[in-house]
Amino acid sequence: MSANTLTGLIPTIQVVADRVLREQVGFIPAVHLNPSAEQAAKDQSITYPIVPTMSAADITPAAVPTEPTGQSFTYGTMTISKSRKVQFHWSGEEEASVAGQHENIKMSQMAQAFRTLVNEIESDLFTAAKQGASRAYGTAGTTPFSTAADLSDLAQTRKILVDNGAWVDGEMSIVLNSSSGANLRGKQSSLFKVNEAGDDAVLRDARLTRLEGFNIQESGQISAHTIGTGSGYLINLTAGYAAGSTSFVLDTGSGTILAGDILTNTKTSRDTNKYVVGSALAANAVGLNKPGNKIAWVNNDPVAVGASYTGNFAFERNAIHLLTRTPKLPKEGSLGEHTVITDAFSGISFLVSMYPAYHEIIFEVAVCWGVKAVKSEAIVTLLG
Repeated sequence: MSANTLTGLIPTIQVVADRVLREQVGFIPAVHLNPSAEQAAKDQSITYPIVPTMSAADITPAAVPTEPTGQSFTYGTMTISKSRKVQFHWSGEEEASVAGQHENIKMSQMAQAFRTLVNEIESDLFTAAKQGASRAYGTAGTTPFSTAADLSDLAQTRKILVDNGAWVDGEMSIVLNSSSGANLRGKQSSLFKVNEAGDDAVLRDARLTRLEGFNIQESGQISAHTIGTGSGYLINLTAGYAAGSTSFVLDTGSGTILAGDILTNTKTSRDTNKYVVGSALAANAVGLNKPGNKIAWVNNDPVAVGASYTGNFAFERNAIHLLTRTPKLPKEGSLGEHTVITDAFSGISFLVSMYPAYHEIIFEVAVCWGVKAVKSEAIVTLLG
């Protein structure tokens, strides 16, 4: 079985990995990859500082500067929450039965293993973005970019990020579902006629690159969000809720309000913003993501859950963190052979292992990861 050692398989794995069908990966290259994961065990908290807001004061000339006011930092946490593997095995009899094709089949199995795990990571990032966004723009059930030469959907999404104070530089991305991507290519086809370098590859290949300050990505893991059943709820606080509130007590209504639902205050002329629910309704309280409501809400204001939607997600890179590393092996050694392979399609590194067993070989592709939306103010949902 010496021909099956990992050293001999590495070049073939790297070549074949891109030839198996692969769904689009848009979140993984757009989020912040946190290197702290390498030192963390599974389920061990990794902390990151949250800098508090600061206030200004008048300058008063004096012999010495005044003593600054002390600051109290808070901290967020995230974890490596998943340690996942994909395995397959071959016996000697099975190898003999496929007339010398087993090496090619093994390599395709490896590529499928990469595909499976990458899709799981991408799906977790999608969920983090959906449940961690600050506000939403657009109409649920209506795919964006449907009007030719009209990029209002993108402009208004960007406006929410700007109003929230997000960094609107080269680190902004918008990850589209395939329907929105198709509209951008089809309805906004004038965008693809010329790029700034005078190269017509964008027109020929319909590659989505940058637009209005966004890196344009697509993801095959964006799925429809089915809303909760909540209806008839009213704000339940005599004093009402000031702008910037994130937790609201409700009464009167019935049914569920889920994380990722879009909540609006439907009192006439009160507030036209669409807010993303970060914490599902529990014990009559529901949570909105930061920065909270933009306009004060009054006691007995009616609130409503928007329709189901398929989202697109605009965010600044540091708003969503991805921790990823290969599984830890004991320092004393481990059964089998092991190597690290980086999937060229996603950029994620995996531990690839081969374990000798009784009359068979077991192959395994494995990776550990965790995700978190750490800055909701810098994430916006574009409804579709």
